[in-house]
Amino acid sequence: MNLIDHGFATIGNWVATQVTQSDLQSLLVNGVIGGVGGVLVFLPQIAILFFALSLLEDTGYLARAAFVMDKIMRKFGLPGKAFVPLLSAHACAIPAVMSARVVENPRDRLATILVAPLMACSARIPIYAMITALLFPQSPFKAALVFTGAYSMGIIFALGMAWIFQRTILPGGSKPLVIELPPYRLPGLRTAFLHTFDRAKIFVKQAGTIILLISLLLWTLSHYPKSAPPAVSVAMTVHAAQLEKSGDLKQADELRATADRLTAQSSLQNSFAGKIGHVIEPVIKPLGFDWQIGIGIISSFAAREVIVSTLAVVYGVGENAAEQNRTSLYDKLRHATRSNGAPVFSTATCMSLLVYYILAAQCFATSVVVRRETNSIKWPLFQILYMTGVAYIAAFIVYHII
Repeated sequence: MNLIDHGFATIGNWVATQVTQSDLQSLLVNGVIGGVGGVLVFLPQIAILFFALSLLEDTGYLARAAFVMDKIMRKFGLPGKAFVPLLSAHACAIPAVMSARVVENPRDRLATILVAPLMACSARIPIYAMITALLFPQSPFKAALVFTGAYSMGIIFALGMAWIFQRTILPGGSKPLVIELPPYRLPGLRTAFLHTFDRAKIFVKQAGTIILLISLLLWTLSHYPKSAPPAVSVAMTVHAAQLEKSGDLKQADELRATADRLTAQSSLQNSFAGKIGHVIEPVIKPLGFDWQIGIGIISSFAAREVIVSTLAVVYGVGENAAEQNRTSLYDKLRHATRSNGAPVFSTATCMSLLVYYILAAQCFATSVVVRRETNSIKWPLFQILYMTGVAYIAAFIVYHII
């Protein structure tokens, strides 16, 4: 991850020295390189996850796990055969929803489809990694505990919602599982590597298309329309020039940096993105989110991991390109402050954001597949509403408790 991060930083620095036009430089460095690089940095973790799942499947373990889990899962209103789709949902909810076809009973199949997106898919890994890095930059053990807790929370809520559905909208119980167990065998490393490479290639392709397009759109929305710098920023710039003439270069640089930051904040607030964020801010403010995080939440409906590139773009606006690459995204987020000087990403806000992304429905592609698999618009709409509602309530509770 450090190697990839350093590689994109090096590319960004080189582009910044080659392109002098300010808007084009910001577009390439902050929009293209910063946006895509902010997501591709998590490729190693995603590849490890796919590799582990491929090994488990190749050993013949998953069929046995489904048999062993049948008795437990039936207590929550799910059949043992739902274990494999739910496990595959940790990679992506789309193949999980499609693989629910192995469940013969229509009621059981629908229950599996409705709770599958609650499992922590690979698209959430960049978000989990970002938040744990913000919370525990010097403590990998604590970060690992939170990371594991995020996965566990998704599983617990999936089983809990299945239990609720069994007693409300999907009454009835699952039948005992009858299945032919395949023999144990050593996994083929070549097959696992090829499967991992294929899944990683799909992720990179998404980063190179969907995430790139969204990053460019967000850059445009956060840069236009242009607005004049605030009066205090202009005054600081003039004073900095006077200090520079008098020989006080250090104080002049500090004053000019403060003026640039105030200009960037004012520009972003008056941009299209800022206006959109301010519109939804009253709704998300009880969760500890500001209008900038709100922009990331909106962009996440295309793909959850896009919030990372969104924050890279939003918090990189108006800064010098070289400074942009010397300071990591995490450092920018860690030092971001609200208008009253309080940190934006406090412990309470980070935990609230983590809980929200564990539970919220933010993948239109999954909703489209659910619509196709259920042959009804009712169930994907219900899925979006109940997941978003549960996420909002849980994030609200977490923010105000912490």
